[in-house]
Amino acid sequence: MKTFAALFTALAALLAALPAVAEPLAPIRVILVGDSTMTDKSGYGKGFCARFTTEVTCINAARGGRSSKSYRVEGLWDKVMEQLGDSNTYARTYVWIGFGHNDGSAKPDRHTDLETEFPVNMRGFAREIQAAGAVPVMVTPLTKRWFLNGILKDDLGPWASAIRVVASDGGYALVDVYDVTRTAVQAMGPIAANRTAGAPIPQNILDSEGSGTSVPAVFNDASQSAATTGQAFDYTHLGPDGSALFGKLIIDAWAAQDESIRPYVKVE
Repeated sequence: MKTFAALFTALAALLAALPAVAEPLAPIRVILVGDSTMTDKSGYGKGFCARFTTEVTCINAARGGRSSKSYRVEGLWDKVMEQLGDSNTYARTYVWIGFGHNDGSAKPDRHTDLETEFPVNMRGFAREIQAAGAVPVMVTPLTKRWFLNGILKDDLGPWASAIRVVASDGGYALVDVYDVTRTAVQAMGPIAANRTAGAPIPQNILDSEGSGTSVPAVFNDASQSAATTGQAFDYTHLGPDGSALFGKLIIDAWAAQDESIRPYVKVE
């Protein structure tokens, strides 16, 4: 009996010393809803989705040129809501809602009033997501990369502020993409920031970027202004390198504030 007890004690000690086997991750889904700055072609969507482990189904439903009004009017939102009908397939479904770039447009089909219409639209998205059993994540806009004397312009600050208020009032999760990307771009400066855009960079940009003030791009070659397979240079959209860079910054910001997301982010 003493021998058996000694063996049992030794075995128990050995098992205790072995590393714990991690529980398998439950499958989750992330759906991106927004404008061109969130798409795979000209935004951070591709770089963002690439950072997830295989347990995550990442669906990019963002569309270029859309606002918080036109995305719904065109029926794109209805398609997202249809997908949410199978939320039971996943442990959780997160829907990212990020507009603002086109809501200030002068085009009537895109324009929304910042004080009365835009917040109502964003709040409506969040409520419908919750009613469908999913988790809304309010997302402030990706910053533009215009500089004046070395200082990044604050073009989209009002829309970012409106989204923060909606998130705070409704108790919704918020990922402050505007703050994260503004901090990063200001630290980069104009020269490095320009390399996150589409290519090639027009010559007049290359000639003036050392001044610290961004100037409008002059396209001397038609191929520069009408890229068919990629994003032409501008101060709003992203090329592949920019998507990878900002996609990582943004998902890291989300994981930093939501510990349930961290296991689903690839470890470098």
